[in-house]
Order: sequence, then C-alpha cells, then structure tokens
Amino acid sequence: MRRTASPLSLILLGLGTFLLVLAPMLAWYVTPRAAVNPIDIDTTAVYRGTGSVFDTDEIKTVPDRRITVTQRVRGDVAASERSGNAVWDVVTTVDTDTSLPAADPYDALDFTPHRWVMDRRTTRPVHCCGESPYIEGEAYLKFPFDVAKRSYQWWDNTGRTTVTLRYEGTERVQGYPGYRFTARVAPRKVGTRLVPGSIVGTPGRPQVLAEEWYSNHGLKLVVDQRTGRVIYAQTGPRRTLRAPGGAKDAAVLLDSRKIAFTAATQRDAVRQAKRDSGKLRAVGVTLPVAAAGAGSVLAVVGGVLVVRGRKRPENPPTVEMPRPSLTM
Repeated sequence: MRRTASPLSLILLGLGTFLLVLAPMLAWYVTPRAAVNPIDIDTTAVYRGTGSVFDTDEIKTVPDRRITVTQRVRGDVAASERSGNAVWDVVTTVDTDTSLPAADPYDALDFTPHRWVMDRRTTRPVHCCGESPYIEGEAYLKFPFDVAKRSYQWWDNTGRTTVTLRYEGTERVQGYPGYRFTARVAPRKVGTRLVPGSIVGTPGRPQVLAEEWYSNHGLKLVVDQRTGRVIYAQTGPRRTLRAPGGAKDAAVLLDSRKIAFTAATQRDAVRQAKRDSGKLRAVGVTLPVAAAGAGSVLAVVGGVLVVRGRKRPENPPTVEMPRPSLTM
C-alpha cells in the first residue's frame, strides 16, 4: 500500500513548526529589544512632607513647614536619537508653601537642573551628550529591567555620590507589589556657600565661605520588578552649613525625616508600571508559552497525520473480461 499526506496534515505540521520557532524568538530576541528605556519620557513626580527649613526673611531655621519636592523628567529626543542612548533632562525643585505656586522655578527654596544619559537597555550611565554631573552607579530615577533581590549602587544626586541600596523584601503600593530597597547616607561635604558670618557662628566676619553638608535619615524605594520603575520613593534629607573647617553644624538649611511620593504620584507610577510590565510579560512569557504549547500540539497532530497518510493501493487490481467463445 502507498501512503500520501493530506493537505490538512501538512498545514498543521507547518503551522506547528512555525509556532515552535516563534516561541524562543519572542523570549530571547524580541523581549530584550522591547525592554528599553524611552527617549520621549515626560513625567512629573511630587513628594511631600514636613520639616525644618531656613527662612531667608527671618534669617533663621523655622520648624514644621510643609515641604514639596517636584521632579520633572523630560527626554531630549533629538540628542537620544543622535547618540543611541536615553538622554533625560531632570529639574528638581524644593518649595515651601510660601514659594508655591512659583511662576519661575528659580524662586524655589532649591532648584537643581541636571542631565542623565543612560544605556537604553542596561540603564547604566553613559558619559556623553552634555551629561551633568558625572553620574555613576547602577541606577538613578529608575532601576534596570528585571530587578534582582540584591543590593544596588544608586546615584544620590544631592550627595553627588553613589549609595548602597539594600534589598529588604517586598511591599505593596496602591495594592501593587514591588521590591523594597533602603539606605542611609552619612554626613558628607557637598560644596560651599557664601553667607554672612553670623549664620555659622562667626559674627565678626561679614561673609564667609561656609561648608555645605548633606546626609539622609533614610532612603526608601519600592520598585516594579519587571520594568525597574520606582512606584514609591521616600527620602529624609538633612542639609546644613558649617564654618570653614568646622566639625559641627552651625545652621540647618533643610531637615526632614520623611518626604515621600504623594498618593497621586503613586497611582500614576503604579499605572505605568502595570502597563509596561504587562507588555513585557506578554511578549516575554505569555505569548512564548502559548506559542510553544499550541505549536507542540499542532506539530504532533500534523506529524501523526502525515505518518498515517491516506491508504491507496500501489497497483490497482486488474479485472479480466471473459473472452468470447468462437465455437457454436
């Protein structure tokens, strides 16, 4: 008997093979190219808390003031496309209720513009394209994709150095799970500032180049594991002035135990994390698993049908016709 494959069996086998090839391509080729940091980002994060601030009108530190930190991040698309990296311009302002709303960000208690350039896939800093300051570490503003349960070197822009953020477990933000990281920052000199001598305990000098010191009572970040997006951030900055060469703080510029994402910022961060994480999960997990499962079934069914085929006789039987008799 001769066996021939039906068109349906060939179609099933071909489709199954295609899906089996597609599954690893989605997981190992498409997903890494989908997990990239955007170049057209335009987001605003708002932190709020209370603490002590230096009042320039009263020339003294006043307690129990509401503090608002606003961080605006915008991508420089043209610079990003030229360099192949993600170029983000960041402006951070610190305000009290007396300086809000501000028509000009320079009216804020503190105004810090800077530029962060990073590799779009690894989130590692890249030193080009007008980067300022010279940023180091593994993460800043966001973590790399596929966050691991380990410590990370986080860039602290106020301290102009990296700090070690330690993994402390999981935590939910607005009902959404994330990895929690914490750190403390010991006092360190971050610059100088020209101020009246009386502010730092040297009234005999009209002006002195005081030392500016910074520390942090505690950093806390909750991060989406798949995308590396920060869905909750909390900081406890302390900024002080010391007399030149002094060993003790002479004036407090800013001191707060807790300044954290507002509820609105948390909701927006969680919404974006859910959306982006869902896309990456679909491309990297859901679709490959579905393609592999369906491909296996179709390939097996198609293969069985091909093997079995349709039974046809190789040589059709001959039928002998009776010969006419020549006798009468």
